[in-house]
Formats: sequence, structure tokens, C-alpha cells
Amino acid sequence: MKAILQRQATISEVTVSQLEVMPDHVHMLISFKPKYAPSNIVKNLKGASARIWFKQYPETKKLLWGGHLWSPSYYMGTLGDMSKEVVEKYIESQYTEAMRRQLKGYYGKNR
Repeated sequence: MKAILQRQATISEVTVSQLEVMPDHVHMLISFKPKYAPSNIVKNLKGASARIWFKQYPETKKLLWGGHLWSPSYYMGTLGDMSKEVVEKYIESQYTEAMRRQLKGYYGKNR
């Protein structure tokens, strides 16, 4: 998924500074030209990546949210008062925490 998202970002003139794929979501630190609407960037990344993913891994379609790779929602924020380095470290730490949770068996179970 990292390679798919990175490739689609490049095609869409989006610069990816940080990217981590979690078992159930993705964190991306991106930048793009102001002429692009943020919602269109997200729609493009999600739509194109889902098409590519299901073409490569069609068997996964029946395992995911009614056949959908992505939920219709997303969160996007601006750096604002935080530095880029702080956000990069946060994203990096999320990967480590997700792996700890996966090793403890939290993902894939109903809680």
C-alpha cells in the first residue's frame, strides 16, 4: 500500500513527507499546490489506491468493509502551531504503537 500511495501521490503532484500504513488506517504528511482542493486530493488518493489494490489483490475485496478498501471519512489538518518534525515523529511513533498492538492481538478481533 505504501508503494501504491506514493506512486499515486507523485502522479497527482503531491509530495509525501511521511507515510505509515497501519493495520486499519493510514497516516500521511503531505503537501500539494494550493490550486488543488484538499478533498479532491484525498478522493484521488483513496480512489486510485483502491482500484490498484483490488486489481493486484482481488481476493481481499470480500474481507473488507462490504468490499470497500477505505471508509468514506478522513481527517486532514494543517501543521499550524506544530513543526513538520513533530508531526513526522508522531506518525513514526504510530507505526511502532500499531505493531505493538498487533503483536498483542488487538487487530482483527471484536472488542
